[in-house]
Amino acid sequence: MKFGVISFPGSCDDVDAQLACARVGEVVALWHADRDLQGVDAVVIPGGFSYGDYLRPGAIARFAPIMSEVIEFAAAGGHVIGICNGFQVCCEAGLLPGALLTNESLRFVCRQVSLELVNADTQFTRSLDPAARLSIPVKHTTGRYYAPEPELDRLEAEGRVVLRYAPGQNPNGSLHDIAGIVNESGNVFGLMPHPEHAVDPLTSSSDGLGLFASLRDSLAGLVGSGI
Repeated sequence: MKFGVISFPGSCDDVDAQLACARVGEVVALWHADRDLQGVDAVVIPGGFSYGDYLRPGAIARFAPIMSEVIEFAAAGGHVIGICNGFQVCCEAGLLPGALLTNESLRFVCRQVSLELVNADTQFTRSLDPAARLSIPVKHTTGRYYAPEPELDRLEAEGRVVLRYAPGQNPNGSLHDIAGIVNESGNVFGLMPHPEHAVDPLTSSSDGLGLFASLRDSLAGLVGSGI
């Protein structure tokens, strides 16, 4: 299993994502200006402030040369994980529906949150306990998930809401308390919490590691196929 982690100018969680991926497989660093995905099995678009978040978060990164390859990779069934700023990039690139808006508080939030596992039957969650409640940190100013009500209803009906902030834990005002979703084909996963910061009990939680391990196990055929 080979993960590729993209670095954009302004990325600040790319090294943490590389270290998290290295716990469950091989990892290579990908550069925003390149067009070679180096034969990876999955792409991670990490958190940070790609291109300084000028214009709006993720809007410029969407046009980076490597994103053309990522879009083609995803269209061919390749697996993509967008974390925080990476979730914003995925929405800007049309890989995921909806948008991430400024937090209701208009403030940066950084804290541990409790998450409900809404759909354990995805390639990104199938190694997790379906009854699990995950403890993973968030840190963002623009993390309020928004989509029109018909799109939200569709996401819910199709089981594409993967993670939801537990009651009282929503840090940004996301509609339906949505913390993470997958695309229609189930191979692109976007989430605002940072699983790469929750891979070791010494940092208060290792719950995030299960998301990376689930994808490894799914692609290795160790668990059944799903969304």
